[in-house]
Parts: sequence; structure tokens; C-alpha cells
Amino acid sequence: MLLVLGALMVAAAILLVAFATSTPEKEVGLSRSLAALQSMGDVPKELTGELDRPFSERVIAPLQGRALTIGRRFTGADSSERIYRKLELAGNPPGWTVDRVVSLKVIGGVAGLAAAFLFSFMLGLGLTGKVVFIALGGVAGYFGPNMFLYQKAYDRQNAMGRALPDAIDLLTISVESGLAFDAAVQQVARNTEGPLSEEFARVLKEMQIGQGRGAALRALADRTNLDDLRSFVSALVQADAFGIPIAQVLRVQSSEMRTKRRQKAEEKAQQVPVKMTVPLIFCILPTLFIAVMGPAALSIMDSFG
Repeated sequence: MLLVLGALMVAAAILLVAFATSTPEKEVGLSRSLAALQSMGDVPKELTGELDRPFSERVIAPLQGRALTIGRRFTGADSSERIYRKLELAGNPPGWTVDRVVSLKVIGGVAGLAAAFLFSFMLGLGLTGKVVFIALGGVAGYFGPNMFLYQKAYDRQNAMGRALPDAIDLLTISVESGLAFDAAVQQVARNTEGPLSEEFARVLKEMQIGQGRGAALRALADRTNLDDLRSFVSALVQADAFGIPIAQVLRVQSSEMRTKRRQKAEEKAQQVPVKMTVPLIFCILPTLFIAVMGPAALSIMDSFG
């Protein structure tokens, strides 16, 4: 019996040692997963480069490329020149190019059609109403980038028109104080802010890289729609061509700009009564009649009642 018990105890000890030193199946699976992850980490960068690229390069860029291909087929031959002109008037917003505008027009048209299609069902329109609503959504999405550029150009031209008289005054003072024209332009670009300051800085850079003064000023006039700025540039170019003193021309232009600014202010002031007529008739007078005649009307109704 002692011999049998000893054998059993030895066998049990051997089994316990075997269980203690063996690796569970879960740990084996975990070690295999870690090994697989480590092997994936050791994959060459050429194979994982496609997954490491940002979402904009993997999805948005190919989408814009396809939209650009479709947009070029539907636009005219001179569309690139017209869009470039709009970008120049808008001040070349960062990231906006001719190709991007064309692709955004196609993407906006498709998005407008899809959004209008969904909203037409939500509004419960009829068949004719759905067709008209979807068509309007597509047209609005297609011309959305053009409207954005038009608004940017409009705001920019207005800002330049308001800053032009002050800039010409500063340019006149700088030239009359003894500075050269290039140094005076630099003073205007440095001491003013806004789109006009940026345009004068661009003119200065173009003259510094070797472009003539007249060509740089003409390029400035071509990038704007302001008649006052164009006449100012034309006077400077003619003065430079005929040898007329710049200070005298600037003094005359400054006086004319101030006069035009005063006339525009007077014109807007005279338009105020006409513009106030519509809200006065449809908004103010009805409420005034209600406040004045309302109590009397209620009294009369009570008397007859």
C-alpha cells in the first residue's frame, strides 16, 4: 500500500508540474496575435503608404479630379479665362484655382440636386413642384462658386474704393516730402491695411523684380473694376511717359478723389428718403393707424353693439 501511495503521489506531482509549465491556449492565441501585429509593423513603408495617406488625398483629390474632367466637357473654351478674371477681382483667395472652381461647380451641382431631391420629398411637393425644386437646387449648387467669387470681388472692390482717397493723400505727402515714387508706394503699403495695401505691395514687388512702372500700374488697373483707380493709374502712366512731375499729378488726383467722395456721400444721402418710403408705407404707417384708430374703432363697435 505504501508503494502504491508513493507511486500515486509521484504521478500527481508530475501532472502538477506539467500543468504549471504548459502554456494555455488563450495565451498561445494572444502571442500569435502579437506576433502578427509585429509582423505588420515590419511591413515596408511602400506597402503601407497608401493607408497612411490623409483622407483628403485618398478620397477628395480623386473626386475633384473626376469632377474637373466632367466640368471641362461642359464649360466653354474661354471659361478658364473668365474664372481667372473672377479670381483676380476676388483677390485670389488661398487655395482657389481655376481647376478647383470648375470641379467645385460640378460637385456643387450634384450636391444641390441630391439635397433638393431629399427636401422635395420632405416638403411633400407634387411632381411638377419636385421637378422645379430639384432643377433650382442643381442650378444653385452649380453657380454657387461663381456667386461666392462675385461676393468676394464686390466686397474687395468696395473696400478698395473706400481706402483709395486716403492712400492717394499719403502717397502725395510722401512724394512732396522728398521720397521717390517707389519709396512712397512702400510707405503706403506699409502704413495702410486692406486689399488696396496688398495691391500696392504687389506693384512694388513687380517693380523690384524688373518690371516697368507703367506696366506694373497697368496690371494694377486690370485687376480691379474701380473707375477712380483706373483714372488714377492712367494719369500716373501719362505723367511718367511725358515727364510731368509726379507730385503735381498726385495733388490734382487727390483733390479729385476727395470731390468724388463727397459727391458720392451726398448722392447716398439724397437716396435715403426714397429708400425709406417702402418700409414707411408697409411697416410703420399700418402700426401707427392701429395704435391711433384702434381704440376709437373698438368704442364705435361697442356703441353699435
